[in-house]
Amino acid sequence: MNRSELVAALSERAEVTRKDADAVLAALAETVGEIVAKGDEKVTIPGFLTFERTHRAARTARNPQTGDPIQIPAGYSVKVSAGSKLKEAAKGKSVLPRRRRPHRPLERHARQKCCSDT
Repeated sequence: MNRSELVAALSERAEVTRKDADAVLAALAETVGEIVAKGDEKVTIPGFLTFERTHRAARTARNPQTGDPIQIPAGYSVKVSAGSKLKEAAKGKSVLPRRRRPHRPLERHARQKCCSDT
């Protein structure tokens, strides 16, 4: 599934426009990226995913063409962990719960106007 297919599925499931679904997806990616870039805290979507910045130590590797050793400097990486509900869905044991439709108050009944005592 690519981004446009994901946006289409989100808009259909949440009953919003594709433009709104795309804006929410972009905002989520931007927000997660900013928090992970700071490295202060993890981003957790309970039962689904956890994003965390990790430190990678400096190490020595080998150039595959020449076999010469190469020094790789220390840096940062991102660790993404699947949550319990996502793991269950991947095993085929259960499906992630569908989002309930938002509650919409009932419109006023036409009878209120025509059946009033006045």
